[in-house]
Amino acid sequence: MDSRIQSYLRFAASQQRDTEQIGPFLATFNRHSANPFLNYAIPDENAIPSLTDINALIAAYSKRSLKPRLEYVATLAPAVEEALTEAAFTVEGRLPLMTCTPGSEQYLPIPEGIELIMPVSDAEILATVTAQNEAYGELAPSPEQVKNLRNSLTGGQIAVLARVVATGEPTGAGVCTVPGNQTTEIAGIGVRVPFRRRGIAGALTFRLLQEAFEAGVTVAFLMAAHEEEVRIYTRAGFSPVGEILHISLL
Repeated sequence: MDSRIQSYLRFAASQQRDTEQIGPFLATFNRHSANPFLNYAIPDENAIPSLTDINALIAAYSKRSLKPRLEYVATLAPAVEEALTEAAFTVEGRLPLMTCTPGSEQYLPIPEGIELIMPVSDAEILATVTAQNEAYGELAPSPEQVKNLRNSLTGGQIAVLARVVATGEPTGAGVCTVPGNQTTEIAGIGVRVPFRRRGIAGALTFRLLQEAFEAGVTVAFLMAAHEEEVRIYTRAGFSPVGEILHISLL
């Protein structure tokens, strides 16, 4: 399962970003955002990087004014963390890696007064990006972000928007990345501050699982940022299978 997920992460990055193989690292660079969570490297399985490899990786990110970062399943490349820490990298976190397979999903109800839709129109796509950006403390969406989501949806990505039934006000959103090898990552689930703790995140998670499994996905995975997210995703049917290491040069 670890290998399947990391293979998918490499596939997804290659679909959405510019990539460069640097020694035993696949470096990925988002074309439109400097967000560190959209710009990171993934080591090859069983990689044993040299200091020269690491310095080349640092240089590749630095010349783009990006923070050198990696996100990967640590157990697949156990020698990498030590090599990176010796080069002054710092562990940001070890995020629980969780998976859900068809039949394991658990129904979580949609809160009263809220509806979930699949965004189609320009206004709905804009509302989706707006809700996610606000939930994650980012700026108002740019036209490029809206265009990127539209293109991703055309390419097979799944998005779900939560909004107030009476007014159409967006409350939260989430996505399933473009499936590959019957695998997808559920990501970007965010709820705007005024609407939190009402069950919207759980309802979004369940709906995304439904849509993914109907599209033929057999493994959906995600990374939980904190304990509250772990609880939500566990209620939706996810189970922990390992962890993802986030490490960067500060």
